[in-house]
Amino acid sequence: MAYKTKRARATDISPSVRKIVHERDRYRCIFCGSTYRIELAHIISRSKGGLGVEQNLVCACQRCHRNMDSESEFGKELRKRAKHYLEFIYGEIDESEMKYKHD
Repeated sequence: MAYKTKRARATDISPSVRKIVHERDRYRCIFCGSTYRIELAHIISRSKGGLGVEQNLVCACQRCHRNMDSESEFGKELRKRAKHYLEFIYGEIDESEMKYKHD
């Protein structure tokens, strides 16, 4: 097994979190409702230190996930919609709490 850094481990999604997010979102894309090729999408991306926690993840179909990850205006709008969705469930989300912090 290859060694993973603390950051890589923090941004990974555990099996228990995967299950929680899939069940919370009813195994459907939160944007279009599709049940085909569902992936877990980070609101704050892993490349920016986004943690693999349920408050930073939504179910998205492959197409919507790809659009959400783009830096286009549409991608920004999808991330904003996803954040509003999560805030409806969890209350206000502090984005600084969803990012990996150095020791």
